Amino acid sequence: MSEPGLSDADLLRYSRHLLLDDIGIEGQRRILASRALIIGAGGLGSPAAMYLACSGVGSITIVDDDTVDLTNLQRQIMHRTDRIGQAKVLSAQSTLAQLNPAVQVQALQAHADAGLLQSLVAQADVVLDCCDNFQTRQAINAACVQQRVPLVSGAAIGMDGQIAVYDPRDVPAPCYACVFAPDVPPEEARCATMGVLAPLVGVIGAMQALEALKLLAQTGTSLSGYLLMLDARSMEWTRLRVQKNPACAVCSAKQ
Repeated sequence: MSEPGLSDADLLRYSRHLLLDDIGIEGQRRILASRALIIGAGGLGSPAAMYLACSGVGSITIVDDDTVDLTNLQRQIMHRTDRIGQAKVLSAQSTLAQLNPAVQVQALQAHADAGLLQSLVAQADVVLDCCDNFQTRQAINAACVQQRVPLVSGAAIGMDGQIAVYDPRDVPAPCYACVFAPDVPPEEARCATMGVLAPLVGVIGAMQALEALKLLAQTGTSLSGYLLMLDARSMEWTRLRVQKNPACAVCSAKQ
């Protein structure tokens, strides 16, 4: 991706990034030139998208087929009461435009099926899985492996959250299917039936944005090869090393 110059307005807007040795002008240029794909405009997608937009990610594509509901507003901070009934992606587009009008936001009200994902992932520099459906997560992972695009995966339910990075460019590292086998689906746990503490999705979603920005700016060390889990009851973090499955049907055959 080509790296744009920084205008006077950019120098002011992103000045706190420019002060960081880990980002600086070159890192911010990479962020401005980057393309992020976010699947899900709900509890995780809200903070993730908002921080990416505020940080200057040049192009953000958001995919979600749902509409804003009153029950969403407890945690899905991109949406507003007066947008109930509106497509979530259009609500998201409006919020992100207010945060940073320089960011190009593509809103797709659609189900993220395998065909659409293959097309969209091929155009992205990083993918954020902010959905709550196991089959969709597997489809996102498969597309990322095939297109060799890093995937930042987050999940939250009740008072438990987790985040991981699956980077197919890192050959020894696992993909999502290595850790969560496609043929062994977990018992579906949705916040509609299980509940979720509002700030928890904010914590995980913000961390997804952080990991995505590190990847885009080419700085720091990502969570590739690790699963980070949060027990919000005790505010305890557990960091697990996760291994590549040599028999994985998704990523092993691609190497």
